[in-house]
Amino acid sequence: MTAAEPRLRRAAFADLTPFEVYRLCRLRVDVFVVEQECPYPELDGRDLEPATEHLWFADDDGEVLATIRVLDDGGSRAIGRVATAVGARGRGLAARLIEAALESYGDGPLTLGAQAHLESWYARFGFRVSGPGYVEDGIPHVPMRREPA
Repeated sequence: MTAAEPRLRRAAFADLTPFEVYRLCRLRVDVFVVEQECPYPELDGRDLEPATEHLWFADDDGEVLATIRVLDDGGSRAIGRVATAVGARGRGLAARLIEAALESYGDGPLTLGAQAHLESWYARFGFRVSGPGYVEDGIPHVPMRREPA
C-alpha cells in the first residue's frame, strides 16, 4: 500500500489548530536549529501578523512534510522559513510550495533571503540576486527578488 499524496494546506496563523502550529514550528526547529545547527529566534512575531500565510504539505497523520510562510512586507511579499522534513526530501514538495506562492502572489514583487547554496534553485522560479551576500546565523545568504511577469 502506498501513502496518499500529501495535500497542500494554507492558512493564516489565527486559523491554524494548536496541533498545526506545533507541527509547523517543530519542522522549522528540526531543520534550522537541530539539523543546520543554527540557533535563531524561531518565534519572531511574524507568524502572528494577519497578512502572513502559511503553506504546507502534511501526510495522512497530519505530520508536516514541507512548509513555507509568506509575509507582507508592504510593497512586496517575502517568502521564508522554507523547510522540508528529511524523510520527505527529493519529492519536489518545497518546489510545489514555491509554485503555490507564485500563483497567489506572483502579480507583485516577491523577495526572499536564500541560503547561498540554493541560489540556482530559487533562480528556476524567476528569483534573481538583488544585493550583496550576507551571513545570517552563521550561514551565507543572498537576497533575491522576483518581479511580476
